[in-house]
Amino acid sequence: MSDGTCILIGAGMDCGKRRRGCVMGPDAYRTAGIAGTLADLGWRVEDRGNLDGPAWVEDAPAGKVHARDETIFWTRQLADVAQITMAEGFPVFMGGDHALSLGTVSGVAAHAAAKGRPLFVLWLDAHPDINTPQSTVSGNLHGTPIGYVTGQPGFDGFPTPAAPVLSENICFIGLRSVDLPERETITRSGMTAIDMRQIDERGIAAPLAEFLARVEAADGLLHVSLDVDFLDPSIAPAVGTTVPGGATFREAHLAMEMLHDSGLVTSLDLVELNPFLDERGRTAQLMVDLVASLFGRRVFDRPTPSHS
Repeated sequence: MSDGTCILIGAGMDCGKRRRGCVMGPDAYRTAGIAGTLADLGWRVEDRGNLDGPAWVEDAPAGKVHARDETIFWTRQLADVAQITMAEGFPVFMGGDHALSLGTVSGVAAHAAAKGRPLFVLWLDAHPDINTPQSTVSGNLHGTPIGYVTGQPGFDGFPTPAAPVLSENICFIGLRSVDLPERETITRSGMTAIDMRQIDERGIAAPLAEFLARVEAADGLLHVSLDVDFLDPSIAPAVGTTVPGGATFREAHLAMEMLHDSGLVTSLDLVELNPFLDERGRTAQLMVDLVASLFGRRVFDRPTPSHS
């Protein structure tokens, strides 16, 4: 990463699950000062506003796939936008729920393939999100993006990813809620999965450094997808999928600073922020602070937070 143009793209998709509120995410990041923060770090910032989404649909019955057509619309739009924007700067996709990544990752992967370089994906999340519309029990498509971008079957009606991401190029960090089919898929596919026990035993720096070394050795592009529930809910309550025992403030900032130091990150998702569940904007502000660390703010430059 080097100072350049950062392109902010709002995608307030709220169809990946039934609990509403992520539609407000992009504007919460703006209110928390994301553009000014990046500008202060020397980046040229273009805020291209929010993408227009499809009409809202009613909740699907329990056990049925929710908002399939709406999610397909978003996936097509975001894939096109992501591929185009990658050629123009460093895109930051401000969600919206994690179904956003069906489109962003597939678009970024198409750009990488056109450049003749492999795409690697760092998934910072409590969940691996590797289900398919056929295997999901909840029917919530925010639990399917990794399944989609790696080319798993079952996504009837969705555009076929132009350049599926190799399973061995996926790294999960922060896992602590994985169902049995997902566990079996991860083991069979060769994906790297770092759960919170491993972080407790080894710290977050060692496994992240190992993954970054692989990206560098392959001359890869690196897409980071940061879910609010990667963080412990005691510091980031504004998410509808809270799982206790997440990353601490210090672990999260260390990861972001290491990513900046690597110079490998080329695109970013910020997902699952539900301002309706926040406490005086503290989660939105923390996410912006993490973005600042990813884009070059050092620990000794960090201002004292205020929740007043």
